[in-house]
Amino acid sequence: MYRVQTFNSISDKGLTRFTAERYTVSPDTENADAILLRSHKLAPTALTPNLRAVARAGAGVNNVPVAECTEQGVVVFNTPGANANAVKELVLCGLLLASRGIVPGISFADSHTQVSDYAELSKLMEQEKKRFKGNEIAGKTLGVVGLGAIGSLVAEMAIGLGMEVVGFDPALSVDAAWRLPSQVKRIENLSALVAGSDYISLHLPVLDSTRKLIDASMFAAMSQGTCLLNFARDEIVDSAALMNALDSKKLRAYVCDFPRREFMGRAEVIAMPHIGASTAEAEENCAMMAADQLMDCLEHGNIRNSVNFPNLTLDRAANSEPGTRLAISNKNVPKMLGQILSILADQDINVVDMLNKSRGEVAYNLIDLESPASESALAAIAAIDDVIKVTAL
Repeated sequence: MYRVQTFNSISDKGLTRFTAERYTVSPDTENADAILLRSHKLAPTALTPNLRAVARAGAGVNNVPVAECTEQGVVVFNTPGANANAVKELVLCGLLLASRGIVPGISFADSHTQVSDYAELSKLMEQEKKRFKGNEIAGKTLGVVGLGAIGSLVAEMAIGLGMEVVGFDPALSVDAAWRLPSQVKRIENLSALVAGSDYISLHLPVLDSTRKLIDASMFAAMSQGTCLLNFARDEIVDSAALMNALDSKKLRAYVCDFPRREFMGRAEVIAMPHIGASTAEAEENCAMMAADQLMDCLEHGNIRNSVNFPNLTLDRAANSEPGTRLAISNKNVPKMLGQILSILADQDINVVDMLNKSRGEVAYNLIDLESPASESALAAIAAIDDVIKVTAL
């Protein structure tokens, strides 16, 4: 029986993926094999020796102690793309809100509720509507920074709306490149992208390389009257440089999902309360994806969409006995695999299939055996210097 501890409210469509015959799933689960959460801030003390995986039902994992998880051999999953459509639709909303006088127009209309005569009210609205005139987005250029699951959907949407789209992503994967519409013009230099864009939409994770990526030099490179949309992460934009760009009118509008005190009351800023993925459909998709990834990892050792371990999947024979697959994590140093295989050979345990991959300082192995490994073999492998975790599946 696998034990899964949950935090936050997880969609039932995700929780029902876990069969009652094989899983105990509850917020009160102790000594869990896996943790499933959304925004809960997970403390390093929650990483018990039995824990094998943590799944975040969402894209960001800044609420998970990833470094400590890696040190203890705990795989951390996220759910990239599961909430992509929800974010894409909010980006569209942001584009329109920044281009038309929608928000001030609504506020103006609401402020005249005391005018009870319909004809008088209609006349007033007609007279004043010129105050809220905006621009159409068709024919304008959208610069998409980050061309992953969300960025590629945003690019496709903008093309459908008649916009020109340019994109920047120095870490574009092969899979992401295949998803990208052919009409997107890839730009190799971020300064060139921001200089040639009427609108810029950010779709990047927070890394050392992306923190404050949009800084004073990027704002200086923008054309006067650019609109910046940030539905990625607050830390990607240098807040001091942003305020200077707004004060100098270099930036016409800033639309984001991350309110700040200094934004309050500024007409050029439209700040939403981090609702990019806040749809019932996105929460369901994230929960189902996270649950499936946890089950595949716990039952078969397969890893998909990990942020700290290499992605690695190995098909398993349908008639394989319990205990005939080993999942082994270790520090990425030379001669580790040889030591592991030597121990199995010394005990006459035949290897029938295996995969080994590394990611940074950690390596991960799936090894299928002809017969179950003995307790002494497992103990000997676990005792090898730089082996982090050994699990028989």
